[in-house]
Amino acid sequence: MREPALVARRPGVDLREGAGTACGTFGELLQGVLPDGVDFLVTFPITRGTRAWFRYDRDGPLNVFPSHKAKSLRLARAMFDAQGVVGGGSLVLDSGLAVGKGLASSSADLVATARAVGAVLGLDTSPAAVEGWLRPIEPTDGVMHPGIVVFEHRTVRLRASLGTLPPATVMAVDEGGRLDTVTFNQRPLHRTPAQKREYERLVRDLTTAVDHGDLAWVGAIATRSAVLNQRLVPKRNLDAMIRVSDEIGALGVVCAHSGTMLGLLLDAGDPDHQHKLSAAAAACARLPGATTVFRSFTSPGSAHAS
Repeated sequence: MREPALVARRPGVDLREGAGTACGTFGELLQGVLPDGVDFLVTFPITRGTRAWFRYDRDGPLNVFPSHKAKSLRLARAMFDAQGVVGGGSLVLDSGLAVGKGLASSSADLVATARAVGAVLGLDTSPAAVEGWLRPIEPTDGVMHPGIVVFEHRTVRLRASLGTLPPATVMAVDEGGRLDTVTFNQRPLHRTPAQKREYERLVRDLTTAVDHGDLAWVGAIATRSAVLNQRLVPKRNLDAMIRVSDEIGALGVVCAHSGTMLGLLLDAGDPDHQHKLSAAAAACARLPGATTVFRSFTSPGSAHAS
């Protein structure tokens, strides 16, 4: 067993500390099952996320704050054991993502933890390495990867990187309650061969839409995915949200497929954006549920925890 190496640090002056961040995702642009039987999702990164700080303590236990973040504590301990490091330390998580809503709150916690602890222990925290750290913990969103990705969440593997989109805004309605993603992903999700072929076509279309920066096409695909998801996790506001989208000229509806959120997708670069956002807020306020505005994550410098 050993202590983590100190590289270019001054004993007695610099502390063994590391920090990490990870963005959340507003539900998914698309989620389903492909003809090869693989469950997949397509992330929609947002500026809200999780910050993590870790301070190493050679003589102390390993603790996490808040104390209920047991998955992050489990991950940190696994990283210690893999590196053969003695001691413990304090892991502090600050998240701006509500739990059980479909915003990848748990995934963001784990990715930020891996980055913070890995920075102290000298471990590989590349996206592929983080997949490996998270795979034994739980099904996970692909927020360890930059941009929009097609992700095999049940097996925690990247399928394809699609790139980024122009800035977008989501006016969201939370229908209430919480959905446990781990429990949801233990359910068998039956899809017919025709449905699997449709998902395959939608992935191809979404790949092209992102490549061309076509937010309107992305919105149409996201709306279709939300409609297809009604058989699994129905949203009582979906029909109303689609009507509002048409009325105010939004791009479509984005769904938290294994969560409680629905959102109207708006082009942040639209000259009429502020008017449409105000109209969306007024319309959503008339629906049952709390409303929140989210902004898409478009560059590494735009992510923050709240």
